[in-house]
Amino acid sequence: MPRIPAVPAAEAGLVGRLMYAYMRRRLGDVPEPFAVLRNNRKVFWAAGVAELAYEKACTQLPKRVRELAVYRAATRVGCSWCVDFGTMLQRLDGLDVDRLQHIDDYADHPLYDEHERLAIAYADAMTAQPMTVTDEQVAALEAAFGRAGLVELTAQIGLENMRARTYHALGITDQGFDAACKVRG
Repeated sequence: MPRIPAVPAAEAGLVGRLMYAYMRRRLGDVPEPFAVLRNNRKVFWAAGVAELAYEKACTQLPKRVRELAVYRAATRVGCSWCVDFGTMLQRLDGLDVDRLQHIDDYADHPLYDEHERLAIAYADAMTAQPMTVTDEQVAALEAAFGRAGLVELTAQIGLENMRARTYHALGITDQGFDAACKVRG
């Protein structure tokens, strides 16, 4: 149970109810972070607009690379909701989610290629406190993904750090999205 209760549909206002209905139709349920953020309508809208904007803007990297880096940041922060939802999204994108069991061994596990290893290591470095990103690491990432890809990867890892830290601090835990695969095809 989150530390701050989710706003029920009956109290979400007309636009909130419409958004909840859209989320239920799109995802099979209202994501708990969505309903918790509704406690501050300005933050709710800022988060929603940002998510849509990032979704549309981030097209440079292969999905498998981007999603692995985001997943890794979520696991490092310890956000069970983000891990649950992210696993479901990877499954729906047709990515191999079974290999996520081996993500702690990514550096030498045969299920991860060199680009994925670079992205996961970068997620580790960006999520560490203090950050441990090096010039050499950034140069290797730029060589692998180009400047646009590097900026996209950095933004996605940073965004996941914000999400994961916010949701974890608010006590939002996994909602069973991956287990139930609630998103309708």
